[in-house]
Amino acid sequence: MSDFLRLAEDIAREAGDMLLAKRPTMSEEVATKSSPTDVVTALDTASERLIRERIEAARPGDRILGEEGGEAPGEGDVRWVVDPIDGTVNFLYGLPDWAVSIAVEVGGRVVAGVVNVPARGEVFTAALGEGAWLGGTRLRCNTGVPLAQALVATGFGYAQASRAVQGRVVAEVLPRVRDIRRGGSCAIDLCSLAAGRVDAYYERGINPWDYGAAGLVATESGARLAGLRGRPVSRDFALCAAPGLFEELHDLLVTLDPERDA
Repeated sequence: MSDFLRLAEDIAREAGDMLLAKRPTMSEEVATKSSPTDVVTALDTASERLIRERIEAARPGDRILGEEGGEAPGEGDVRWVVDPIDGTVNFLYGLPDWAVSIAVEVGGRVVAGVVNVPARGEVFTAALGEGAWLGGTRLRCNTGVPLAQALVATGFGYAQASRAVQGRVVAEVLPRVRDIRRGGSCAIDLCSLAAGRVDAYYERGINPWDYGAAGLVATESGARLAGLRGRPVSRDFALCAAPGLFEELHDLLVTLDPERDA
């Protein structure tokens, strides 16, 4: 796992350096994906191309799943899960909360993950069973926090119908917690939870490349990451917090039916 982690970190740092050097302005060429608000820049694809080339050079038989390029077939049971820029809207607007995320799966289980936040000079790393780290500091999520005192991070999807539901859900959650934070990057939200900067996180509609690396950072910090009603984390729902708070927030969210479409 140390070899996987070292390679992932080297590649994530190189991609982050490239993106910092070529930061866009609002005149940057922008395309859209699932909706007019779901943007992708030329640098998203350039970052993913760089990452794929580096992985293929070092590990030519491995599979690669990337947000922009889909899945490249390979041999064996190793798969790299790549988000070239998580938080593209932040990146486009010059906000600092965007990240390069690279996870390594073996046999379908994430064993190593790196989340590079270049604009903040922070690199989060984790290896299965070996803890989560920010530089030389081991990360521990906040524990013993009751729901009423929890700082909760969340995010919103791009489809109008989903946003309407998410708005109604967060309106019900807000009076029951300390406060809500919306940073714009699932990967950074999960790493922030691991670092104790927020107490909990929930969101609907995230993808494996969003939470692959950061999910390992969060769980290696002591947090629980899952879906609702005992299901695993998926596009349907993701909830993360330390044990105790996880159950409290879970039970509240279940009453609000956050997975509905209308």
